[in-house]
Amino acid sequence: MSKTLASVAVTEFDSMVKHAYQNSGLLKGAVTVRNNVVGDTYKFRNMGKGLANQKSTSDLVTPMDITHGFATATLQNWNAPEYTDMFDAATVNFDEKQELASTIAQSLGRRCDQLVIDAMDAETTYAGTVVADAKNLTTKKVIAAQVALRAQGVPNSNLFAVITADGLGGLLNQNEVSSIDYNNVKALVNGDVDTFGGFKFVVVEDRAEGGLTAAGDIVDSYFFSQDSVGLAIGIDIKTDVDWIADRTSWLCNGMLKAGAVSRDGLGIVKVQYDKTA
Repeated sequence: MSKTLASVAVTEFDSMVKHAYQNSGLLKGAVTVRNNVVGDTYKFRNMGKGLANQKSTSDLVTPMDITHGFATATLQNWNAPEYTDMFDAATVNFDEKQELASTIAQSLGRRCDQLVIDAMDAETTYAGTVVADAKNLTTKKVIAAQVALRAQGVPNSNLFAVITADGLGGLLNQNEVSSIDYNNVKALVNGDVDTFGGFKFVVVEDRAEGGLTAAGDIVDSYFFSQDSVGLAIGIDIKTDVDWIADRTSWLCNGMLKAGAVSRDGLGIVKVQYDKTA
């Protein structure tokens, strides 16, 4: 194999990875994202609530003394490398290049998802916790999550729910979700639940990265506002393609520097369900 690799091939590969990455991270669009972060930490600013004061004529105004806090995300470095001989001096096999680009992008996209899930796992104060009652995910639990968030003054917009495939099965078995009499989305026809009860659903599979936490058959899922979780990105996905002489192979690597944190636990509801029920 020649050590020569055309710059156009490297540029095209990098573009493929970036394109695939945009479609692989399921939760990136569900949280608040800060790009181009410098350093190993980023402080998301949180502003407290204000309380309007009654004012008498000619009296001095009384400041509301709004509290300001910070939620700090710690950024970590992540790599998705693979040795390959897919590049040739004369030709570049398009199919193999595209497949590897997709594999690298998806692995980093799943890592971004896991950072967000881990941040919600680490939260200690939620708007509410809907405890498992020996049942799978039900419409009753979805409604309870909506009520808990509204009780905290969370607007009914930009709300998301991250669940497992088993939780999706629980919802699809609910008449309120699957029946056209209740829902104008033909969930059973589409085999999916996109939006229900004010939440846009994100379904994550069983993952080597961890996925949603499960204790036995009990799954911890999260229903949350987009503003309640922050994802800080120092280095968005980039690629390197290097010749490694002692392996006589190209090393294709995808890199990411990012971290996530719960900004406000009162914008998150933990919903537990029995995935086997």
